Order: sequence, then structure tokens, then C-alpha cells
Amino acid sequence: MSFNPSRILIFGGTGTIGRYITSSLLHANPPFQQVTLFTSPASHTSKAPLLTNWQSQGLSLIVGDLTSESDIRAAYQNSGADTVISAVGRTGLQHQIKLLQLAEESGSVKWFLPSEFGTDIEHNEKSPYEKPHQVKLAVRKYIRENLKRVRVTYVVTGPYFDMWVNAHAGLEGAGGFVAEKKKAYVIGNGEERVGFCTMKDVGRFVLATLRHPEESFDKALKVQSFIVTPNQVLAEYERQTGAKWEVIKKPLEEIKELEGKLWEEGDPRATLVTLRRIWAEGGTLYERNDNEVLGLGPENLDSLEEGVRHALAGGWRSDTF
Repeated sequence: MSFNPSRILIFGGTGTIGRYITSSLLHANPPFQQVTLFTSPASHTSKAPLLTNWQSQGLSLIVGDLTSESDIRAAYQNSGADTVISAVGRTGLQHQIKLLQLAEESGSVKWFLPSEFGTDIEHNEKSPYEKPHQVKLAVRKYIRENLKRVRVTYVVTGPYFDMWVNAHAGLEGAGGFVAEKKKAYVIGNGEERVGFCTMKDVGRFVLATLRHPEESFDKALKVQSFIVTPNQVLAEYERQTGAKWEVIKKPLEEIKELEGKLWEEGDPRATLVTLRRIWAEGGTLYERNDNEVLGLGPENLDSLEEGVRHALAGGWRSDTF
């Protein structure tokens, strides 16, 4: 019997990427029967204007504790969700095992999309040993060994272009751009191709996944807005700003040295540097992506030009919903 999701429950839907996913689902046409957001008491208070706006668009709201088994059970029961989307951030990834266990035990949940939005954690033989991947790998292991009834799909987006373009203060050597200073920090020679998703396109890809359940069940879908080199990004910045930028190039070996130093010091920024090193080494490249499986072509997605224009206009930090 065919399955079409109609009652969606989202965890982490007010977070950095969750906002784009929630907004995309609320604007779906045709609409879903119900979109429900599970949010913490703290977020319910601090993000009240956002939540009120979404409720005016039809969002249902459940306030609870992600670490409370009884709250999760009640959320599954009260929402009647047939599909669960987890967009929890990196610090909440471990809680997904309990979410999955209770989804399997529920009478309603048939499909679960874990928080895999980002780097492909099973890209190559080095992937199992990358430190930032460990919790997500444990979640996948739990799924393989324990889920029998609930179907699972991973939507693997690679790096968010909106965030990748921004050089991090104190970590500029790990790559990125500083628009106000017209500076570009480039790893290597700048010719290594990287596959990106814009954050808005992450929402589009999740919605498209829900529209293609049979094609998506039990798969890790690799989706991308565009594939470009840092030099191409630089050229687009220079074109749109009408100016030549200062370029500072850093050998990949220097990035690896910085990465090792930060891990040794217990600096949480080590994760960011490791991921940027993985991307620079080709960790976003595939023989083919799964855009077409979801019925999305370049005309449906953001381009490099649009991504840079958005970044120059303030980027994801200025986005409202």
C-alpha cells in the first residue's frame, strides 16, 4: 500500500536549519493535514514571535522536554504523527536514539528523517574515524540494528553555503570570506570542487523528500544546490561587489595542523575546522547526486549567484520567517 505523509512532527524546528525546514513545510502546496512542532519551554518563551507567526500559518505546537520519555510519548500520541523530522543541533544528536525507539513503539509513526543535514558521515573509508561523525554514526547503527517497522531516510546536504562563506573570527585560516573587508581565505589553490546546499534549499529538499516517499525510503539521499570551487565563489563576490578582493591562501597541511591543535586543547571549534578540512578534501563529491530522484533541477534551486547575493545582503543571520 502506498504511503503519503500527512501529519508531520518536527523536533528542533526553530534551530539554525530547522527554521528553514519548518517554514518550507508550512508553505507546502498542497498543504499537509497537520504540521506540529515540538519545542522546549525555553524556546517557547525566547522565540515567541516566531512561533506565534507560524501558528497563524497553521502550525500546531507542543511544548516539552526533549530528554523526557513521557513528553516524547505524549507528543507522538497527541500529534498522531505519521512522519517525524529531527532537525536537532549537534549538541542534541544523542537524544535521537530515544526519539527513534519511541517512534518504533508508537502506533502512528511510519517514517523518520534524522538530523543528517550536513556532511556525509559514510562518504569513504576515512569517514568512520572522523571525530565529528561519531554520534551520527551511533544513531545510524541503532537504526540498522533496532528499527523494524519505521522507515528511515537521511537527507545529506553537505555544507550550508550560507555559513561556509563566512570566515570565523580567529579561524580565518580555515577558509571563508569577509565581505566588509573584501578578503578571501582560500584553502589550497582554490580549485577543489565543493558541493553545497543553501539553507533555503535544505527546506526545499526536505519537502521534496516528503513528496517522494517510495523513492526515499531507507536511503541516504545526497542533494546539492550547486558544485563550485572557492575560486569561482571569489569571482562571483568580485563581480557582484565590483572590486578585486585580497586573497590569502592556506595550504591544506596548515589546516590539518590547526585541527589537531584544537582537538588536543579540547577547543569546541575543532569540529568546524575538521568539517572544513573534509569538504576541502572532496568529502562532498559523488558520481551523481539525488536531486533528480526528488524531481528538483537547477531551475528549482538556488544558484551560486543567488547564494552570494544573499550573503552580501546579510545572509542567514538576517533571514526572518
